[in-house]
Amino acid sequence: MSHTASHTSPSKVMIVDDHAAFRASARTLLEAEGLNVVAEAETGEAALQSLESATCDILLLDVNLPGIDGFEVARSITDRGGQAPAIVLVSNRELNELGVDRVAACGARGFVAKHSLSREAIDTLCDCN
Repeated sequence: MSHTASHTSPSKVMIVDDHAAFRASARTLLEAEGLNVVAEAETGEAALQSLESATCDILLLDVNLPGIDGFEVARSITDRGGQAPAIVLVSNRELNELGVDRVAACGARGFVAKHSLSREAIDTLCDCN
């Protein structure tokens, strides 16, 4: 199933994960599926700083980050108000281990397990295509 935008530009994605190998594989996968990865960050603090200058439609955000975790980063972004990117949390853990309530409370659109990452999974949560 191909997602091609004929009259709109591809959604811009920032990937936030402390593992370079995951960032690289997520970039390769998402770009192959037609998304535009515009930025990467290794920590929550770096992501918040990058969002001051980089514009993205979707923030792919690891839950387990050094320093401030993904839940806190998501809360910080949604508390700012204004034009915030759609936040999709990711983790090697499953949603039931993290807690559905925690995901909803932080302002994220939802959660995708890293092994299930795809444009379709993101589009389902964000309606950003």
